[in-house]
Amino acid sequence: MSSQETPQENLPAERADDEHGAVAVPGEKDPFADPGLPPHEHRIQDIDERAAKRSERTVALLFTLSMLSTVAFIAAFVAIPVDKSIYVFPLGRISALNFALGMTLGVALFAIGAGAVHWARTLMSDVELADERHAIEATPEVKAKVMEDFRQGAKESALGRRKLIRNTMFGALALFPLSGVVLLRDLGPLPEDKLRHTLWRKGKLLVNMNTDEPLRPSDVAVGSLTFAKPEGLEEHDHDFQNEIAKSALMIVRIQPDDIKDKQELEWSHQGIVAYSKICTHVGCPISLYEQQTHHVLCPCHQSTFDLSDGARVIFGPAGHALPQLRIGVNDEGYLEALGDFEEPVGPAFWERG
Repeated sequence: MSSQETPQENLPAERADDEHGAVAVPGEKDPFADPGLPPHEHRIQDIDERAAKRSERTVALLFTLSMLSTVAFIAAFVAIPVDKSIYVFPLGRISALNFALGMTLGVALFAIGAGAVHWARTLMSDVELADERHAIEATPEVKAKVMEDFRQGAKESALGRRKLIRNTMFGALALFPLSGVVLLRDLGPLPEDKLRHTLWRKGKLLVNMNTDEPLRPSDVAVGSLTFAKPEGLEEHDHDFQNEIAKSALMIVRIQPDDIKDKQELEWSHQGIVAYSKICTHVGCPISLYEQQTHHVLCPCHQSTFDLSDGARVIFGPAGHALPQLRIGVNDEGYLEALGDFEEPVGPAFWERG
């Protein structure tokens, strides 16, 4: 239906002196004229002071709840131990500190937002106002005046003549942002060369992961697979997980005549070889050993390594061979490391740099 066919009673009535301003009536000359704003409808808080007081108390309650939650956040941060855990359905067992901090901070932020929204929706004015826009572009006279003031200011600053001031100012402005870059240092400790080294050192005993006892050559039978850790690394240490992820060993005994790689044979002891347990693909712990072929298999993506030939990759997505640890026997007859790994352990190290 066209605007000419619209029944007269459906068109907005003309209100010349309305509180929102004049309203034009669409007609033949301007069928798209602005119909104006609808009449303002008062909220209950606008006409009932008791309702307004209730809204005021609600907003104050929300803001008070936010304050209490913030105090609870600080108290939780100070009082709850880092290692304490609780059971929360259906999340299971989680950190009590993280749960408390998350809940209190979330309630504090939510209460501030809810209070602000309730305040705006019930107590602040909701009258819509229309205002005519003025031209954004300045007049030629204003433009000329601004440019003249700029030229005059540049001349009075003597920036062109005072080269020492100009150059030192540019230097100060260029260097100042570096202070913000320096603050990035506090985001955490520098990695340094920690990824390139493990706990293995010359003289470190090889300790059985299951019995927690030092290993003797007689403890490792031909065809067996034993897992070892460095002497002194205990499960209750705060950095145990980080260190064992780099230092975990596979100990395998192979007949010396079956070892194909010359360096592997030199770094072994009576056919006992020690290789990193961490797969060079994505870091899964290798735990499957095939005695007849001397192959070890990563259970995650089936990368396969030949322990009789320098632990080279013979199948799967792993990028390079497993690092070997050079071992020997000390005066007491225990297996010991003769140094650290010659290359970094773990996945994609060369891509990480």
